Amino acid sequence: MNKRINYIVKILEEKKAENIQVFDMSGKDYFVEQVIVATTMGERHGISLLDVLKAELKKQGENFLHIEAGSEWIVIDLSDILIHLLTPNFRVKYNLEEFLAKRNEIINNTETTEKHNGR
Repeated sequence: MNKRINYIVKILEEKKAENIQVFDMSGKDYFVEQVIVATTMGERHGISLLDVLKAELKKQGENFLHIEAGSEWIVIDLSDILIHLLTPNFRVKYNLEEFLAKRNEIINNTETTEKHNGR
C-alpha cells in the first residue's frame, strides 16, 4: 500500500499539487484504507492532475472504480484509496482534514474506551 501511496503523492508533487496530505484510515470504521487530499491551482489544473493520474496509474494496473468531478473538486475512487483534488476555496470550505482527523480521533477514543472497559 505504501508504495502505491508514495507513487500517487510523487505524481501529485511533480505536477504541482499543493498541501498534499495522506490519512491512514486502515483498521478504522471507514470505507477506504487511505485518503489523499491535495489542493489544485484551479479547475484546469485539477483536470490535468486527473488526466495524469489516470494515465500513470492505469499503467500500474490500478482500477478506477469511480470518478466524480465538479468545477472545483474531483474525487477519485480506487477502491481502497480515495483521492480528493480541491481548489483552495473548496479545500477551506469543506475542511476534509478536520473531518478525517476527527473520524480518527473518534474511532481511537472508542477503541481506548472499549479497552478500558474490558470489551
